[in-house]
Amino acid sequence: MANLGYIQLVRGCNQYCRFCSNPASGYVLDLETARRQVDDFVARGYYGIILTGGEPSLSPIVVDVARYATERNLHVRMITNGSQLAKPGLAEAYRDAGLRCFHVSIHTARPELEDFLTGVRGSHAAAMAALANLGATGVTVNINTVINKFNADHLDETVRALVGRFDFISHFVWNNLDPSMGRAETNRDTAPRLADFELALARAMRWLHRNGRTFRVERVPLCYMTEFAHCSTETRKIVKGEERIVHFLDRKGTVRQTDFRHPKAEVCRRCTLDPICGGLFERGDHYDPAELHPVFVDRDEVVRRVLAETD
Repeated sequence: MANLGYIQLVRGCNQYCRFCSNPASGYVLDLETARRQVDDFVARGYYGIILTGGEPSLSPIVVDVARYATERNLHVRMITNGSQLAKPGLAEAYRDAGLRCFHVSIHTARPELEDFLTGVRGSHAAAMAALANLGATGVTVNINTVINKFNADHLDETVRALVGRFDFISHFVWNNLDPSMGRAETNRDTAPRLADFELALARAMRWLHRNGRTFRVERVPLCYMTEFAHCSTETRKIVKGEERIVHFLDRKGTVRQTDFRHPKAEVCRRCTLDPICGGLFERGDHYDPAELHPVFVDRDEVVRRVLAETD
């Protein structure tokens, strides 16, 4: 198992994404508390931590936390919009402190659309500069994309454009938007239907597979990604019996996640992948259970492929 702990360093951000699930709460994390959280993850035998926010690079304790966690033999990652990393020298400072893996949030390769989704003019250009700076340091660079109504039809265009420009990008993660949280609850026009992204996601996954890149997909039921069912984040956690602990900087506090199954439709009971499928967020509220359908593929083969991969 590769259990990962999430530490929110700040809950402020310098972007205003239409679908943000963790909007500003006014809280920031102090170094002493962060070290206690790191110590707890070590005691639990966790593999590593993910620094997140808000925008974690706005915190003044990133270097100290990364160095402390690395000294305690934890793998350290960061989820970032890249705005601060566009500045000279910061990528090197983070790398030298032990941060060796960065998930940069980019939702489309179309500059004007990216700026619209993030609410900040120039955010696409800053993300491109951040990727260039990170690539020059030799760290691992992944891309995080929130699937939404505005990018659902060109997910494959985005991966081709980013890999074509930055051939060191090794991994993509797609998060299907959760319309019940944060700003997405207000910006209901941002949430897609499953059918909106089905073809573009399939094209993107196939292209990455052919070109030797890896990927994970979150909050997408397996009937919409049967060919790559072993790449579902929820399925992988279910098969491996993993857990996640998230230290939120809001009223949720610390949340330990051990169940990664969500609501399903009646037809799911006939699906061979039902026991290892995470189901569907917001079933019957935004997402329509009528979009779900059973598939009849070899579940044991999916499990074998999950267990055969180390990450």
